[in-house]
This record gives sequence, C-alpha cells and structure tokens, in this order.
Amino acid sequence: MNALLKKEMRLSASILSYLFISFAVMTLLPGYPILCGVFFITLGIFQSFQSAREANDIVFSALLPIAKRDVVKGKYLFSILIELSGVFIMAVLTLVRMTLLSDSQIYRQNALMNANPFFLGMTLLLFGVFNLIFIGGFFKTAYKFSGPFVTYIILAFLLVGVAEALHHIPGLEALNAFGFDHFGLQMLLLAGGALMFILLTWLSYNKATVSFEKIDL
Repeated sequence: MNALLKKEMRLSASILSYLFISFAVMTLLPGYPILCGVFFITLGIFQSFQSAREANDIVFSALLPIAKRDVVKGKYLFSILIELSGVFIMAVLTLVRMTLLSDSQIYRQNALMNANPFFLGMTLLLFGVFNLIFIGGFFKTAYKFSGPFVTYIILAFLLVGVAEALHHIPGLEALNAFGFDHFGLQMLLLAGGALMFILLTWLSYNKATVSFEKIDL
C-alpha cells in the first residue's frame, strides 16, 4: 500500500494538489470567509483526478497486480493526505490566532467566522463532504467527475454560508469564541467534525469500492 501511495504522489498527482495546500494560510485572513480555504485545497485534489483521467491512470492502475479495491484505496489515501496536511496548517494558524492574536482588534472587529476549534470542525466536515460527493461520485464511472464536483461546490458553499451565519443567531455566539472561551464546547464541536469526516470518508470509500468493482474498464 505504501508503494501505491507513492505511485499516486509521484506519478498521478498534479503539482497543483501540493501547491493548493498553501491556501490553508487563508486561516489568517480577516474579513474573509476562511472556510473557503477548504474549497481551494479540494480544487487542487480535483486537478489530480483530472490529470489522472486524461492520462488513463485508472486503467493503468487496474492493470497492476493489485486488487481493484486497492486502486480506490490509493486515491483515497492520497486525497486524505492532502486534506490532513491542510488541516494541520490550519490548526497551527488557528492556535496562533487563539493565543498570540486573540486580542487583535483586526480579528475582534471581524464579523465573519473566527478561527477556533469550531472552524476546524467545519473544515473536517467539508473535507468529508468532498470525499463523499466528489470522490465517491467519481468512482461510479471512474471517468466522469464534473457532475460530482459541481454538486460538491453547491453543497460546500451552502455549508460555508450556514457556518458563517450561525454565530449571528442569538444564543449561538459561543460558536465564534475568541481565545479559549467556551473551550469545552469548542472541542466538542471539533470532535463532532472529526467524527463526521471519518464517517463520511468511510461510507464514501466503501461505496466507491463496490461501484468500481462493477465497472468494466
């Protein structure tokens, strides 16, 4: 499996998948919906799927002496690696905003989402949705991906809009906590996001393996 992941990273991946991880730095932007950083990271992964399709990478991988489900597993492992790399950078920058920059007026006066554990939980949820909708949708045919990606875009930005609006609802102000305020609630929300990421990715992977087994390449 390590060899298959190396193959994905070195042969199948688009350079944009690696470059777009840098959009995690959007976590530091004030006056901007910072969850959009997730979209750009997934856009980088999309570029790898596009490059792989044009190079007939799926057919090449299926011809290797491996099970068809391992072809699917390789794509998921690569995508999760990119996603978690972005989450790691976002988590580090979120910690910076929660400590060194917690009293910065440029963030205190920002009406949009603050960088806190709830933000990280939503980040993981969005990545889970991407895995479910786009990657799972791709493996229904192992060729078509525009439809699943458009569906993901619509759903992702709806979730971003909801996440940005929630803390403006009376009684939900704690969602936009600064520093370590409401830390217990914030960590619970982060745990919920992590759980949803695992669940959605697991469901997507299992569904994708079943779909790919049925495809006659």
